[in-house]
Amino acid sequence: MAAAAPEIAGSFKILFVGDSNVGKSSILLRFTDDVFLPPDETSATIGVDFKVKMHEVGGKRYKLLLWDTAGQERFRTLTSSYYRGVHGVVLVYDVSSRESFEHLDTWVEEVGTYCLDPDVVKMVVGNKIDKESERQVTRREGAEYARRLQALFLECSAKTRTGVQQAIEELASKIVDTPALWRKPASGAKGTVSIDESVASGFGGGCAC
Repeated sequence: MAAAAPEIAGSFKILFVGDSNVGKSSILLRFTDDVFLPPDETSATIGVDFKVKMHEVGGKRYKLLLWDTAGQERFRTLTSSYYRGVHGVVLVYDVSSRESFEHLDTWVEEVGTYCLDPDVVKMVVGNKIDKESERQVTRREGAEYARRLQALFLECSAKTRTGVQQAIEELASKIVDTPALWRKPASGAKGTVSIDESVASGFGGGCAC
């Protein structure tokens, strides 16, 4: 008789936000499936994409519910509802795009509008460090920006997988270390819902970008 699967200690909803083409979908795909698709095989996320990954923190298994939002302006009203029940928010920019870094202020404002729980864990991630010769944002700038937000910070490359696993691990560990957040239903723009209720509300599909 097969051994029973280890008990799941909890489920965390993690939302990825940032401009289109910064590599949000690529980070998720690398973390969940260890795959990287070249740009000519991908298209922009439409609405919201969704992935699930079991992850161990401190010897316990947690279910990570990873939500990948569209970066285009026309999807902003569609994606706002997906902040409900969130436990962690990852703000992604492209280190080779100054514009995507400067646009983080807009995403921070959106997070502040729709994510009402002060305990929600934030992380700033600079992606595409494999494009070092094209870098427009220094690591120090990214780290300082995260410090001002009281957020975690890490640079990564979905293409080479450098830093991707570490980023999600650090975020998940911080959520686990914030029991005030995950031992209560997480708050959102339209009230309080459990993580299961948030997932059941549905999600849009999309391709990796």
